[in-house]
Order: sequence, then C-alpha cells, then structure tokens
Amino acid sequence: MRLNEESLETLIVRQMVEGGWEQGSAGEYDPAYAVDLNQLTEFIETTQPDLAEALSLREPTSTRHEFLSRLQGEITRNGVVHVLRKGVDHRQHHVDLFFPTPSPGNARATELFSANRFTVTRQVHYSVTATGLSLDLVAFVNGLPVLTFELKNNITKQTFDDAVVQYKRDRDPRDLLFQFGRCIAHFALDDQQVRFCTHLKGKQSWFLPFDKGWNNGAGNPPNPNGLKTDYLWRETLAPASLANIIENYAQIVITKNPRTGKKSSSQIFPRYHQLDVVRELLADVEAQGPGHRYLIQHSAGSGKSNSIAW
Repeated sequence: MRLNEESLETLIVRQMVEGGWEQGSAGEYDPAYAVDLNQLTEFIETTQPDLAEALSLREPTSTRHEFLSRLQGEITRNGVVHVLRKGVDHRQHHVDLFFPTPSPGNARATELFSANRFTVTRQVHYSVTATGLSLDLVAFVNGLPVLTFELKNNITKQTFDDAVVQYKRDRDPRDLLFQFGRCIAHFALDDQQVRFCTHLKGKQSWFLPFDKGWNNGAGNPPNPNGLKTDYLWRETLAPASLANIIENYAQIVITKNPRTGKKSSSQIFPRYHQLDVVRELLADVEAQGPGHRYLIQHSAGSGKSNSIAW
C-alpha cells in the first residue's frame, strides 16, 4: 500500500476511530493553555457536573482562567501523567481528570471509565506565536494532550528519519505543547518504522525505536492486513492499552547524582519490547498461575531494569 502523507493521516484517524477513539476538532485546541477546552469541559460536565459550573468552563471568565492556569501549573510541575492519575486541587474543589481501568464487576468504575474521552485531532496549530505551524496528529485524553505525531510517506521518498529531523529542527521545545512532561511521547513514523521521544530538546532530542523487530533485526514484519506500523495505533494506543500505559508504565523519574547532589528528571515511556514482554508475562501468570520460571532476553542497554520493575 502506497500512501502520501495526507492519506496516511486519514487512514490512521479512521482506524483509531474504528478502535474506540473520537475525532477531535483542531479549532477547539487552545495553544495558550495546551488543552482542548471543549473536550475537557464535556468530560467534567459528564462526570462532575457541579464543577463545570463552579469553574465557569463554558464562559471566558477570570474564574476559568484561574483554573486553567492552575491546571497548567500542575502539569508543568509534575507532568501530565501525574495530573491524569491524581487530578487537581483548585481552591475548595478536587477535579478528577481521568478515571482508571475498572476492576471486574465494579459497575460504577466501569461507567466512569467509559466517560473518558480519547480524541485524536488532525493538523493542530500548537503555537501562540507561530500560528501557521501545525502537527499532523495530536492525541488527547479528556482534553489534555498526551501524544503527538509527525507522519512521512514513501511516495516523496521521505521516511521516519525526516519526521525525526522535523521534530529536532522545526518544533521549538519552548512551545507549551513540547515542554518537558507536557506530553507522554512524540512519535515520528512512516508506514515502515516508528521512533519516539519523551523529551524534545531541539537537536539534542533522543528518539528510540518503537518497532517489533524482524528476522532477529530491526524493523517490522510484513503485515498482510495493512501497514507494517499499524500496530502502533490499532494495538498499543488503543484506548484500553493507552489507559494501562498511563496507569502503570509512563512516569517521570527523578534521580540524584551521588557525587554532585544535582537532581535530574527523565520521562519514561515503555519501548515496544518492554511493553510486550511484561504483558505476555502477566497474561501467562494469569492463565497458568504463579511459580513458573521464565527466561527473557533483552539486549544491552535496552531497558532491562524497567522491564523487571514493571
């Protein structure tokens, strides 16, 4: 299947919607707060109706500005994953911003989880100052951006490498959407391979593979039912899977240099092989029961410690 960039974008959005996402509107994104205000408002109105009025979410008042500023300040300090997990305290209110995966038989938790709004939006104009710039796709959870995507095509001889260059060269890390912790990951991909980055730093941005591997090497296996990379949006980023990643895998880790005492923060997102092996182990233990032995092979530097911890 040969796709240009626009048709790839159309295909991805269509397949994400088929998998449980909703398509958002680029006009509802507010770059000043880095939020899809309509989606956030509808989520809060549905799940916490008293708060929607108290926070004046439908009206551009000082009350709404104060809440949105508080929300953005919490994301700046702690990252979007923390805010989704813990919510935000604002004045006398506690605002939940995400409801986690329900345990079996919990009807109320199931109802709340189904109220989460997973939306994907095309051509999002993300900058307050450079208003003509846009991203191919942005994924939101309850109005908060969590993932960005730059797509490339093979017709014009562009690949994921060109998307990586675009992130490094053309996406200013000072823009609110690209600041550390604001999104969980940024994906550069084509129809053959996927790369991702958790911290955009201009030319110093570090992109890692998010491929399945093929023939004991890099890349992805042939897909008789579609594109080689469609596992990303059809499986890994399906709403239930993404919710699981937000709840159990993605996080900001703070480490302290024992020699200098200086603290540094890094954002963690599981690589494909890490997510795959942990989920396979959990599924096997659930099916077979505890007490079995497993041998797991990771190459040097591929994240063994995180896989063990997860």
